[in-house]
Amino acid sequence: MLTGALLILAPLFLGFALPLKNRQAMTVIHYSVEALVYFILGLLGLGLGQMEGLADQLSGMAVQVLVLVAVLFVANMAGLWLFHRWQPMVPVKGEVEGNPSYRRLFLAGLKPMLAVLVGLLAGYYLLPPLPMAEIVATGALMLLLFFIGLQLRNAGLSLRKLLMNRQGLGIALALTLSSLIAGVLLIPVLELPWHDVLALASGFGWYSLSGIVIGDALGPAWGGVAFLNDVIREIIALAIIPLLISARPAMAIGYGGATAMDFTLPVIRSSGGLACVPVAIASGFLLSFLSPILMGVFLSLG
Repeated sequence: MLTGALLILAPLFLGFALPLKNRQAMTVIHYSVEALVYFILGLLGLGLGQMEGLADQLSGMAVQVLVLVAVLFVANMAGLWLFHRWQPMVPVKGEVEGNPSYRRLFLAGLKPMLAVLVGLLAGYYLLPPLPMAEIVATGALMLLLFFIGLQLRNAGLSLRKLLMNRQGLGIALALTLSSLIAGVLLIPVLELPWHDVLALASGFGWYSLSGIVIGDALGPAWGGVAFLNDVIREIIALAIIPLLISARPAMAIGYGGATAMDFTLPVIRSSGGLACVPVAIASGFLLSFLSPILMGVFLSLG
């Protein structure tokens, strides 16, 4: 599993090490990332659809997802609340914009589930077993991580400045520590080795990564659990950010996890004001780096 961990981390750091200033190339990479995400999610669904005894395992998967989502939610909210009490952040009044189209955002949040569902139905009803699917998924994931490393490096963000953003760094650490504590509490419930449960708890909302990485290590059923846990986090974040951000910005920004620097950022900006944006980008950026590192390390212990 150590080799697998290196395969996860190496493309990300390689991409981050390469400066790329060509705007046209970055545009191509942006659309390539989006296409790769849905391709990988389709392959995840394909693996689920071709899993033996799928119908018998679905109810168990549903219970595991609900337990994982609930325990992580409570632990994350508690950890982020404690950080808010220690380092309160007050959004600047007068900067809040009108609410974005939540219908559009929620529909966008459901698109990853649709990609997995299409792959699942194709695997269950249409396609024969594809022995190369796992290798293709791993290759696509490595390419995706390389592209994401390029995006992070060339987004005009200084790693030094991000690490010096005390609010963003604190939120990322609070979410990480509370997620790992939740993972420890879930060990007897999920009946997996401790390092595998901690890997499950380290997705931080990055569903395209966690679904494939966990699925490759623990099987398609657990890959589906990891995916659903992280995509549900994103959907819940869209609902709670406008409710919490005016009084407890750390809780609103932090629960979005890695998505705070991309998918949930427009909601953070419109609901919390401009002052929340650098904090959200810093926390999301750091969690985007921590997630593959932690999953790779924990899975390598098996």
